[in-house]
Amino acid sequence: MTHTSAPQNPRPKKRDVHGWLILDKPEGVTSTQAVGICRRLFNAQKAGHGGTLDPLASGILPLAFGEATKTVGYVMEADKDYVFTIRWGSSTTTQDREGAVTGESAVRPAREAIAEALKGFVGEIQQTPPVYSAIKVNGERAYDLARDGEEVELQPRTVVLHKAELVDCPSEDLAVIGVTCGKGFYIRALVRDLARKLGAEGHVAALRRTRVGAFAEDAAIQLPILQQMSDKAALDDTLVPLETALDDIPALAVTDEDAFRLKQGRSIVLVPRQVESVKARLRPGSRTVSATSGGSVVALCEMRAGRLEPSRVFNL
Repeated sequence: MTHTSAPQNPRPKKRDVHGWLILDKPEGVTSTQAVGICRRLFNAQKAGHGGTLDPLASGILPLAFGEATKTVGYVMEADKDYVFTIRWGSSTTTQDREGAVTGESAVRPAREAIAEALKGFVGEIQQTPPVYSAIKVNGERAYDLARDGEEVELQPRTVVLHKAELVDCPSEDLAVIGVTCGKGFYIRALVRDLARKLGAEGHVAALRRTRVGAFAEDAAIQLPILQQMSDKAALDDTLVPLETALDDIPALAVTDEDAFRLKQGRSIVLVPRQVESVKARLRPGSRTVSATSGGSVVALCEMRAGRLEPSRVFNL
């Protein structure tokens, strides 16, 4: 007598889902974990994120699905807003509340001194990333080497701090600061350097990202709310179009024929008035143009000598 095992329920086929989810990431979840959770919720074929957020941090973590993953690079380049709290009195290995204490001090900087010292960090500055960071050193992550007790020496890099203001001092031990910064800026490194400048010890006690480029808090959705949605249509309604990530890239409507050429990876010729229209809207030093047809983005292109050459083609 032969026994046949009961047929296993096949896994549901992954879906073609396209667009951005503006996730309000909770503390205690890594960016990679957040991508995995949301990808399963949407049963999406492809997903990624637009800029890592530390596990101890909360706030805006833009998640890209499907064709939107082709725009991740543009989101990574975007300016970001953070609000964070410094706890004075001790510095740590990780420059946040998770690390082991490396130094202690009774110095508690005055409100006026903090506000004045912050001014010195605004603009284009040289910043040495924290040892506990995802930067690669000889092919390995700096934080892995640091955890293994190895000496890690990272080189300073040029970063931009557009704005910094002291928001509040709830007590002599705490300072709440809001900043707008460019790509590659580390809040933990700013806190380390600010404490040093003030002759104090300090670390990040709380960190929240409130904006990434066009993605802001008012449009964000919390993970528990997503997890309560059982209807795929309701989940899909939480997504914003992939074009949202390209809001500062000039868009140019092209004919159906030109859209077809771009999708085949071929360049198209622009008429002089199109060239002038695009030039007037390009960011300094940028040649990137978003070609649209029928209200949808067809391709991201580089404008060269009156032609659009496709660099990213979208299959929507």
